[in-house]
Amino acid sequence: MEHFSTGRLTAERLREDHLADLVALHLDAEVSRYLGGVRPAETTRTYLGANMAHWDRHGFGLWVLRTKDGAFAGRAGIRHILVDDIDETEIAYAFKREFWGRGLASETAIALTDIGLLHHELPSLIGLVYVGNGASRRVLEKSNYLLERSTIRHGEDVVIYRIRR
Repeated sequence: MEHFSTGRLTAERLREDHLADLVALHLDAEVSRYLGGVRPAETTRTYLGANMAHWDRHGFGLWVLRTKDGAFAGRAGIRHILVDDIDETEIAYAFKREFWGRGLASETAIALTDIGLLHHELPSLIGLVYVGNGASRRVLEKSNYLLERSTIRHGEDVVIYRIRR
């Protein structure tokens, strides 16, 4: 599923020509606060390559999100990550600040959950969230994810939410 859409967004599979939009997103300190910090352009280039390879290996990954008029809004996806040495599949999303507070993250989380659980028939999905990221925690709760546990990731306190098929 290289494309999907929600009521207000379209999504397309991550490609090399999305680099400039991702660099701008990852250089915004407020956006990156809960993404592990600001990423220089070269780090984002590596991130892009790794996430394009994820698509090739798994048949899903990150999408670039655009408004219906074509403006870059952010990125979101479903991807494998190691959490406490366990292979998990997470949903992830990040939006440009101008799109915060509009319900787009919830809209996207619901779409990603349906894609992961129904289309790809994954047994479960997680949301991995910094403890202090109340907005993202609310998104997952509204999307019927249940708080499962706390852990430490990259030296930060995080919580894991899960939804099962």
